[in-house]
Amino acid sequence: MNLSSLLYPATVRAHVQLDSKKALFPFVGDLASRSLGLDAGEVAEALLERERLGSTGFGRGIALPHAKLADLTGVRGLFLQLAKPIDFQAVDGLPVDLLFVILSPLDAGADHLKALAGVSRMLRNEAVAERLRGAKSDEALYALLADSETRDAA
Repeated sequence: MNLSSLLYPATVRAHVQLDSKKALFPFVGDLASRSLGLDAGEVAEALLERERLGSTGFGRGIALPHAKLADLTGVRGLFLQLAKPIDFQAVDGLPVDLLFVILSPLDAGADHLKALAGVSRMLRNEAVAERLRGAKSDEALYALLADSETRDAA
């Protein structure tokens, strides 16, 4: 899993203050607009549409919202560490505080699935998740994510 091709320092945020799942998607849309040049409304709506199919909260406080968009040239990621967990209707019923958002082009079938699988595998590692929860800044979070990629490759 090559996280450096998905994430940029500008797409990683620590201690995000959100009080609900409803507030999440507009926040992500705005972040994607500022950091990736995407339309904020389109991003928020695409993520919400996917979430209506079923929660992307896969357990232990982690969610993997994802969507496909027409205006992308490659798979992109955004990572949020929430200041306090929010209800996400996750499979285990636990609130979510770590979110890795994946945005893919409409025709990115295999690449989209590879990104989902790789990110899911990384975040299921409890040691990685705990280090991400302990990060104190955007920079520290990004460094941890890039470092987990390097360690996984070794």
